Amino acid sequence: MNWLTNFVKPKLNALVSRKSVPDNLWRNCPSCSNMIHHKDLFENFDVCNSCNYHFRMSVDRRIEILFEKKDFTKINLEKSADDPIGFTDTKKYKDRLKEYRKKTQHNDAFILGKGELNNHSIIIGFMNFDFMGGSMGRDVGSGIVKGAKEAIKLKSPYILFTCSGGARMQEGVVSLMQMPRTVAAIEKLHKNKIPYIVVLTDPTTGGVAASFAMLGDITIAEKGSTIGFAGKRVIQDTIREELPIDFQKAEYLKDHGMVDIVLHRKEIKTTLTNILDHICK
Repeated sequence: MNWLTNFVKPKLNALVSRKSVPDNLWRNCPSCSNMIHHKDLFENFDVCNSCNYHFRMSVDRRIEILFEKKDFTKINLEKSADDPIGFTDTKKYKDRLKEYRKKTQHNDAFILGKGELNNHSIIIGFMNFDFMGGSMGRDVGSGIVKGAKEAIKLKSPYILFTCSGGARMQEGVVSLMQMPRTVAAIEKLHKNKIPYIVVLTDPTTGGVAASFAMLGDITIAEKGSTIGFAGKRVIQDTIREELPIDFQKAEYLKDHGMVDIVLHRKEIKTTLTNILDHICK
């Protein structure tokens, strides 16, 4: 019996059992429930091939899609002291920063760089939702301000891709002060006649939506992106009224004049290039 149990049975199990399948081979679309193979999703720019639902895209992948390696160079950002107000909740803010830096391999939730699109030199910034929900603290605000200064210095258009839950609560009033600070930086762009283009991606909310994100000379939004200040449920509870199903979606904002263009992710690079061809003349 021992021979059958200990030798024959394991051999048979090994022959007939299914090979283990990695968990990340398939993604379920939250909109249409379609099962999408990870290769198909990757080749389709992280967009559902059945209903065009746009999955959130990592900042590194977004840079890869927009630029060849030689066409994008990161700009180093000054790093301020961590934890300006000594914040602690379930863990220390300093420890949270270490955790996210290790996880994302980025210092904070903003990446700034110089790039080229169809031979047009640009300054471009990306908010990184994978780093604490893309929240805006002092370093993010400093990065946006530095980008504006570089654009003025080089007389290059400034493009920002936003993706954020808003101000970073762990920095208290310091994070809230980044709102007027970034608005002042954008005002300098306008005074120097530097084109400022914003691409809103899902989600763009809170203090980011209430400041630099909605001040673009041209404002583009990805299809289906959630864009707004307070959450839909908070607004409904405040005004005691039912809001439209598509409230705070990119298409709704375009219909009400807050967004200029709503695009499929595949169209963004071409559209930005066409805009630059026109305004850089």
